[in-house]
Amino acid sequence: MNDKKRVMVLGGTGFIGRHAAAALRARGHSVLIGTRHPRRALARLPAALRDCDLRETHLESLTTCYVWKPLLADVDAVINCVGILRERGSETYDRVHHMAPRALAVACERMGLRLVHVSALGLRPESRSRFLRSKLLGERRIAETFADYSIVRPSLLDGEGGYVAQWLRRVARWPVHLFPADAVGRMAALDVCDLGDALAALCEISGASMPREIELGGSAKRALPDYLDFLRSLEGLRPALQIGLPAPLTRLAASLCDLLHLSPLSMGLLELVKRDNLPKENLLQALIGRAPAQRRPAYAFTAVPTGHETPVPPRPQ
Repeated sequence: MNDKKRVMVLGGTGFIGRHAAAALRARGHSVLIGTRHPRRALARLPAALRDCDLRETHLESLTTCYVWKPLLADVDAVINCVGILRERGSETYDRVHHMAPRALAVACERMGLRLVHVSALGLRPESRSRFLRSKLLGERRIAETFADYSIVRPSLLDGEGGYVAQWLRRVARWPVHLFPADAVGRMAALDVCDLGDALAALCEISGASMPREIELGGSAKRALPDYLDFLRSLEGLRPALQIGLPAPLTRLAASLCDLLHLSPLSMGLLELVKRDNLPKENLLQALIGRAPAQRRPAYAFTAVPTGHETPVPPRPQ
């Protein structure tokens, strides 16, 4: 392994950030947690990370390279895991997803720091979602710099503690699944622990040694209805009744959810599930040295006269 590094994880108390920080610690690196609320951090961090240095960071205010300099003075690398699903006050898509990452990249360029920026798969300039357009614009502004950067685009994430992941698991348990009728795009759900390992590995190498844009995903490719059915099978439940809803109705529902900040359903999500959202080249195994983790359905057991319990595999996926 490379020399030990001091790495700042922006959004380090979040779903992705916690796993990236844990992976860095496991590899022997020092970790600083960048968070909006240091006083609340201990409640959100696992016990193994509660002795990390905490640094208050508000990306909506960090939109010039100069204000980043004191925050980064004693670090070797930065992982930016910050993202907002919806805007709140000064936390706008433009500031958090575009202006702050650009300023961060310029600061890393001038200070000679490694930058690993977490973006998302499926970004297109013609997107109607401001969320998706702002993420793409942030990528482009980082790419305009001469920083030692890697842009990481993970697929849909699964794991304990994720906002979207928890909602999908909850919906999967419902006996009826309502979904957009045009949700035909396939996803390669990725375990968040695998993503954390990949981000930690990227901190140890130069961005020039790999493609600047790194796409990551799991091994199974499923459309949203099939993925919900798979999650349901993990609970040992029978398939749900699936009902596809017309596009106008789902757009109305997504608009209301965006307006009221309810659930992960959003206009951006609707766009992503309409077409395949898969890595063009999945570099996960090259980074972590193993195949993607797979969640397997639990086996049901049926008693037989011999007194042994025989596992009965679930129906094929």
